[in-house]
Amino acid sequence: MVHKLLGDRPTKLFVILASFFVANALIAECIGGKLFSLERVFGVMPHPFSLLGEPGLTFTLTAGVLLWPFEFIMTDIVNEYFGPKAVRRISYIAIGLICYAFLMFYLAIHVPADQGFWTGSQKDAGVPDMQVAFTSVFGQGMWIIVGSLMAFLLSQLVDVYIFHKIKKVTGEKKVWLRATGSTVVSQLVDSFVVLFIAFKIGKGWSYQRVLSICLVNYAYKFTMAIVLTPLIYIIEQSIEKYLGKEITHKMKQSAMGIINE
Repeated sequence: MVHKLLGDRPTKLFVILASFFVANALIAECIGGKLFSLERVFGVMPHPFSLLGEPGLTFTLTAGVLLWPFEFIMTDIVNEYFGPKAVRRISYIAIGLICYAFLMFYLAIHVPADQGFWTGSQKDAGVPDMQVAFTSVFGQGMWIIVGSLMAFLLSQLVDVYIFHKIKKVTGEKKVWLRATGSTVVSQLVDSFVVLFIAFKIGKGWSYQRVLSICLVNYAYKFTMAIVLTPLIYIIEQSIEKYLGKEITHKMKQSAMGIINE
């Protein structure tokens, strides 16, 4: 029975998508502590600007945003072929594993460091204390962790809801509309919630600052949602080629609740 299950192509597809989804979410959380300059990525010097009365803003983003657009693409693909229940299930799994990872980070940070070799092993590379470096990389603040997890969960639920509302109207047509439409709304939720919890509640920032930085982050996410829309079609064509038109059609119908198998 196990061999038959593992040999089933739709099952294989779900395992691949779910594995990528969970790994992507975990990696994004792990690298989220780094900030980078989007302007410098394109070889442009940052020019600070004002928004909503908040001065000195630039397109400084967390490295986690490099992966989140692909996470929402995976959400839409799973939603398209396996339905909202499957998206919710892998979202809960991802959150559980992220919590587990942060617990392991906490334990790793607080076990006694080797003082004989490891602590000063990278002095020549400009890192005088490896314990401090390790803590700085993996020891994210509690409010940031809570904010990112809540933002992830809420944005996923919003994405699923909007995706299926649009799909009920459009059917299997206009993939771009439900994929992009659900993503641009859910990314706004994600951007605001994480900043509100981590910095409004956790750091006492003003609403003005939270909203202004939220809009800067959302501008990037909105643009990426539009730019990556063709990738949805490429993935769907690959899935149809792998599973066949008849199976993919049945899966889409089942995901919408039109048929039950």
